[in-house]
Amino acid sequence: MAGETQDQPSERSPLLANGHAAEQQARNVDGANETALADTPSTSRLILILGACFVGVFFAALDTTVVATLTAPISSEFESLSLLSWLASGYLIANAACQPLSGKLTDIFSRRTGLIFSNVFFAVGTLICGLAQSAEVVIAGRVIAGIGGGGLTCISTFVTSDLVPLRQRGVWQGVGNLVFGLGMGSGGVFGGFCADKLSWRWAFLIQVPFIVVSTILVWFLVDIPVNPSNKPALRRIDFLGATTLVLSLVLLLIGLNTGGNQLPWSDARIIASLVLAALTLAAFLYIESSPKLVPEPIIPVSLIIRTRTVLAACLCNWFATMATFLFLYYIPLYLENALSMSPTSAGLRVIPIAIGTSAGSLGSGFIMRLTGRYYWLMLGNMLVYITGAALVSTLQLETPRWATFVYVSPLGWGYGSMLTITLVGMISAVEHKHQAVITAASYAFRSTGSTIGITIASAVYQNVLTKELRQRYGGQKGSEEVIRRIRNSLDAINHIPDNWRRSDVLDAYMEALRSAFLVGLGLAVLAALMGLLMKEHKLHANLARKSSNAGGVDGESDGQEENAA
Repeated sequence: MAGETQDQPSERSPLLANGHAAEQQARNVDGANETALADTPSTSRLILILGACFVGVFFAALDTTVVATLTAPISSEFESLSLLSWLASGYLIANAACQPLSGKLTDIFSRRTGLIFSNVFFAVGTLICGLAQSAEVVIAGRVIAGIGGGGLTCISTFVTSDLVPLRQRGVWQGVGNLVFGLGMGSGGVFGGFCADKLSWRWAFLIQVPFIVVSTILVWFLVDIPVNPSNKPALRRIDFLGATTLVLSLVLLLIGLNTGGNQLPWSDARIIASLVLAALTLAAFLYIESSPKLVPEPIIPVSLIIRTRTVLAACLCNWFATMATFLFLYYIPLYLENALSMSPTSAGLRVIPIAIGTSAGSLGSGFIMRLTGRYYWLMLGNMLVYITGAALVSTLQLETPRWATFVYVSPLGWGYGSMLTITLVGMISAVEHKHQAVITAASYAFRSTGSTIGITIASAVYQNVLTKELRQRYGGQKGSEEVIRRIRNSLDAINHIPDNWRRSDVLDAYMEALRSAFLVGLGLAVLAALMGLLMKEHKLHANLARKSSNAGGVDGESDGQEENAA
């Protein structure tokens, strides 16, 4: 294999192409020396810089879940439960819409500027929430905070890539994922404590001083040069691409979050939202693929499509995130509906997923640091992920309680490993100057994947549950109203008519849940297949990506690297 020539498929070959034409420039990633944006810092300074970034990451993650235990007290104060359903989705939509922009914008204006901007927006939005006197103002604050929170999460990843060689990149990504996981895991507990002991407002206000400290630390510590250009900064901004991308994501996520929840899928507003999302996405893809229209695209669509590892990694992120969020939402539903557990007991059984995600991410990082390899590690971890999805799909009404802790653990490990390995694979497959925009693109796939996964699960669950209940009781008087209540309320099973058997309703719940879990298993298999299409790339031990010797991992020829997968 090592002796084969350039007739081998290149990294820029079409994803499923059978041809053997290769483009020599595709080998620049593995073979050429590159100029890094920054010098490799000492370990102590790296800890200081990334520590400053991770403060923002922790609170951005905490803010994604803090409202889970605050919705009731906030809605009680403002008497607006329906409007406050946007407390979580407003933050997440703003988060998802702005993350893809951060790569190119911080390439132009610097990582420090982007982090300071994000910190300021996050602090201002959080402060608005804490001081708000109406539900509408709280939601506005959540949207502003979401813009900042998305930037904090994404730009911190860019900074890590700028300062850490590929060989060590997975370890530091694992640390970042650990911080993010701690933030998400702490959000609900922190919000509940503030609501019980202080006031729901303090759950927002307490965060502000920490974000101010993070901003100051970023100002003094993060100093990474921007990519040089002779053009003025404003002329380098892809305004047309940014506008169409944000519109497309906002319209898509609003349609998916609202459809089937606040409004039926057949509602004209939902249909219009999804159709306009498709049209603006098509416009974005056309704009970004045209060098004449956009010399410096927000997301280099042509690079993603041509580069096999990047496209495969993005799709792997997409499908795996769909599956993971499906399980995160519907495993607690199984525990509460089918096994009649309390919300607290159900929440405890989801903790192994969070622990596994952090452990898998960090563990895979250390393995890549030791071996300089990721392809077979990726396949092994995706098999673990599929195993977890398969185990969850076997859950029954009679499943032992210990199994509800054990079965979910492989899901977390596989997902955390996938996040780290695909990120390292993507940035190793492109030139140094493209790593931020490629990373931002992967965040866009994750953001949309989470919403799509929950939407798919909801559609399957509701349709199967309705079908099962109608088969059993559809001919009885008033059955449709009872079925509607069962679909919309966990407590409805305690108020079924006397001639309805509880065991029948539980069986219907179980059929609906199993169908959703099997969809998750299918998505996990698709994610693994996308991971299979990735290629092995050299993980250099220095930022300049220079081979350090004639043999070993760093010294292997490009032919070996290309054929390793």
